[in-house]
Amino acid sequence: MGSLLDSVFTYQIALFVLVVVILKSSMKFVPQNRAFIIERFGKYNRTLEAGLNFIVPFIDTVSYDRSLKEQAIDVPSQGAITRDNISLTVDGVLYLKVLDPYKASYGVEDYTFAVTQLAQTTMRSEIGKMELDKTFEERDALNINIVNSINEAAQPWGVQVLRYEIKDIVPPQSVMEAMERQMKAEREKRAKILESEGDRQAAINVAEGQKQSIVLAAEADKEQQILKAEGEASAIIRVAEAKAEALAKVGEVANTSEGGKAIELDLATLAIAAKEAIAKQSSVVLLPDSATDISNVVSQATAVWKKLTKES
Repeated sequence: MGSLLDSVFTYQIALFVLVVVILKSSMKFVPQNRAFIIERFGKYNRTLEAGLNFIVPFIDTVSYDRSLKEQAIDVPSQGAITRDNISLTVDGVLYLKVLDPYKASYGVEDYTFAVTQLAQTTMRSEIGKMELDKTFEERDALNINIVNSINEAAQPWGVQVLRYEIKDIVPPQSVMEAMERQMKAEREKRAKILESEGDRQAAINVAEGQKQSIVLAAEADKEQQILKAEGEASAIIRVAEAKAEALAKVGEVANTSEGGKAIELDLATLAIAAKEAIAKQSSVVLLPDSATDISNVVSQATAVWKKLTKES
């Protein structure tokens, strides 16, 4: 009886262990950003996504485990010939992502190897369309062209190339030396151009300064002449006004008896001074007999003054 109970207990334990093994085999935990390809009797059955999944033990098997993350693949160095027949050594980095795990598993044997080979072939083809200088200047355009060409050919593989970056473009040593000489000559040319531009600008600035100095001096001289003319004109006007005012006062005084006598005395004094001046200038002075008498001269001047007074 005891041996029977032991057998039953052992059977139950074995059955329990079998159930645990079957349950464990039937459960599949798929990590995030991964996909499991399930085959049943060697034929594709379904694709398990992230999370808890169940399969039929001993019948369903996980044939492929595909990562859905972005992957960086190094593209080995390779030779390429440019349009102007220059041999280059080029390498790069390829960034791709699996979009369809089924196609990535059954559409190609090894999608990373296939995409790498396609990238190398496409890179050689694109570089062959460009000249040496353009490969350095238009690297971004070259990368875009390579990506577009790879994606067009890699659609049946279920992968997408996100970008391609060329790391190094190495021309032959002789070409590098020639490029260095060309760059040096270009730098010297730019330096000479900048120096000549500086000299030209300096000469222009000096000429502009001299021109402005001359213009300012001319304007200052013009202003000075205008002020001088205005000053002289103002002085002449003031002198004329003063003479007019003096004559007006003389006229007012001359209308009185005292003023008349004063004018007669002044005229006589002037006549005597005039005769003295004539006598000093010449040793011989001819005068009419009537004019030799001082009284006659004074009377003549007085008559002229009276006549002018009456006419005014």
